[in-house]
Amino acid sequence: MRKIIILLVITLNSTVTFAQSSDDAKALLDEVSAKVKSYDNISIDFKYVLNNSEENIKQETRGDVVMQGDKYVLNILGVTRIFDGKTLYNISPEDEEVTISSNNSEDENTITPSKMLSFYEDGYNYSMDIVQNIKGRKIQYVKLTPIDSNTEIKQVLLGIDAGTKHIYNLIETGTNNTKTTLTVNSFKTNEPLSKTLFTFDESKFKDYYINKID
Repeated sequence: MRKIIILLVITLNSTVTFAQSSDDAKALLDEVSAKVKSYDNISIDFKYVLNNSEENIKQETRGDVVMQGDKYVLNILGVTRIFDGKTLYNISPEDEEVTISSNNSEDENTITPSKMLSFYEDGYNYSMDIVQNIKGRKIQYVKLTPIDSNTEIKQVLLGIDAGTKHIYNLIETGTNNTKTTLTVNSFKTNEPLSKTLFTFDESKFKDYYINKID
């Protein structure tokens, strides 16, 4: 009987601790979300690393993105992606090609730039994880586990600067053990933007092949 009582107490304590961790994680994520939504626009320079040791694949690059609401301009791997809120333009100078398509909202697993700072609001269970001191900054990690067991994402660790409530990095581990890490090098807000920043000007790409896939 004593063993049963002790086991019950341990179970209850574990449940309470998990619930507190989940509540604390939600409160922190809510703060991050509110902070992000308070800005008119966000400009980010970042480092992107993809690593799969089993397949001996490692890819490292830098990129930058400007976001305003759902709109964004992303530069990465020599390609520029412009999303004006309705249409996505992939511009590849190397191939001299522009691919035009409607926003691919069907693939919910894809973390697009505009979703990067708010993707966690739906479809995940979350709990507080480790705290790290990175160059004098206190980074609190939140572990996110997909509710859908059929997703290709095993888990996501979201590193949040405890002082600014900005996202410092995102570490996504896939079910195939591919780890993708996006680390923010600079985070600027409410910058003056050109009115045509998110507008695709076809006249600038007269020599490009225009591929409309929708």
